[in-house]
Amino acid sequence: MPKHIVRLVMLLLAFVIVAYTAKQYFTAGSFYQFGHYRGLSVAEIASDKPKFKTPKYCEQCHASEYAEWAKGVHNNVELGKVVKCEVCHGPAGSRDVKGRFDNVTTGKDHPSGLKMTIPVDTARLCTLCHEQMPGRPAQQRQIVVAEHARTQQCTVCHNPHSPRTFKVAAASAAKGDAVAGKAIAAGCAGCHGEAGIGDSAPGLAGQKADYLVISLKAYKTGARANELMSSIAKDLSDNDIANVAAYFSAAKCKSAGNGDKKAAAAGLAVAAKCATCHGAQGVSTQPSWPNLAGLSGEYLLGSFKSYKAGERKNGMMDGIAQGLSDTDAANVAAYFANAACR
Repeated sequence: MPKHIVRLVMLLLAFVIVAYTAKQYFTAGSFYQFGHYRGLSVAEIASDKPKFKTPKYCEQCHASEYAEWAKGVHNNVELGKVVKCEVCHGPAGSRDVKGRFDNVTTGKDHPSGLKMTIPVDTARLCTLCHEQMPGRPAQQRQIVVAEHARTQQCTVCHNPHSPRTFKVAAASAAKGDAVAGKAIAAGCAGCHGEAGIGDSAPGLAGQKADYLVISLKAYKTGARANELMSSIAKDLSDNDIANVAAYFSAAKCKSAGNGDKKAAAAGLAVAAKCATCHGAQGVSTQPSWPNLAGLSGEYLLGSFKSYKAGERKNGMMDGIAQGLSDTDAANVAAYFANAACR
């Protein structure tokens, strides 16, 4: 065999030996234990945990949110329910190994650019703990998602930092003078009836004062559209609005009773879906949400149709109205029209 061939074979053989030795030396022992990677890397990455800084750290910049959380059900040690800030908003600090796997959302030390992680799909997040299922602790509030709010986000109604506190528009803190409001209310009688007891238009007698204030201010600013009501509301001062709301809320109500009796019976099951906001019998426990009991069936049905058509907007009602058939809407309107208003 020619000498140059022998030298070439020896060189190739030496290269193979060096390559094999290098592979054995540099390849981790756990390589390909589970797949084409180091088996031990799984445990290493899992142990590289993000740093949590506790709610006290968050209080420095988010005092109001911390106060809501601290007094709410999510910070109840007695019930064993402590949902800390970083459970929803993500860890405030970087991971244990600096320079690797840093928390890119909040930065190594929150805040990064004054931004924080804010959950977008709260319906998916909240139902991890609150969707009804067997074996879940009874003291933990549970809901049937399809019946409770359908596709609506939890934050439409609930304060995310204190979920038992409903997130509603704030009415005027000043309480009105019912006596002063009586004179203003006289101008409402043409549509809403004497002392707020109307037929086709909604009865105002016995309605929540805060809700009436919110509604009139919405007409005044244009947030709620009705040509007649908008023109009336624009002429009212904030004191006038508070006074007329006080008058109607103190007035004795009378149920319209103009709903079909058979339809009302069928509407009972549908009305159960309204109980969370408007009360079990249509009398709301929330001052900023209206009573439905005793309102005109025509008015209620018209309202449902307006929400369904998008002519009237409300984060929660939009979704509920879309889920009601015309028959269901007529039945539930008849149910509330025949219900006792007090």
